[in-house]
Amino acid sequence: MAALDNRILYPQPLIPGVSKPSSGSISQPAGQTSGDSFQKILDQKTLKFSSHALQRLAQRNISLGETELSKLNEAIDKAGRKGSKESLILMKDLALVVSVKNRTVITAVDGNAMRDNVFTNIDSAVVITE
Repeated sequence: MAALDNRILYPQPLIPGVSKPSSGSISQPAGQTSGDSFQKILDQKTLKFSSHALQRLAQRNISLGETELSKLNEAIDKAGRKGSKESLILMKDLALVVSVKNRTVITAVDGNAMRDNVFTNIDSAVVITE
C-alpha cells in the first residue's frame, strides 16, 4: 500500500481566518522584509538584562523605574546610531555596560562600586544627565 501524501489533499497550509491574496503580492510594513519574523523585530527593540546584570542589580539593591528604563533605551538607540557595539551608560550614580547590538545590559555598578573601577571592552560611553 502506498503512503498517503498530504500535499495532494492539502496543497497549501490552511490557516484559519487568512485568505490567499488575490493579486499575488503581499504588502509589507515599512522596514520589514519577508524574512523578518515578529520575534526578531521585537528583539530589536526589547531591552534585556543578562543574569549577571540581574544579580548585580539585586546585590546592590538597584531598581530601575519606567523613567530610567526609557532613558536607558534612548541611550542605547543613540549609541547604536553612532555605530557603538559595547557601551558604558552613566546614569545618576549608576554605570551600566550594554551590548548595543543585542540591547542587553551586561553588568551594573552603583556609585560606591564605581570608585577606582576600570571598564573594559567598551567602544563608547553615553552620559545621561537628566
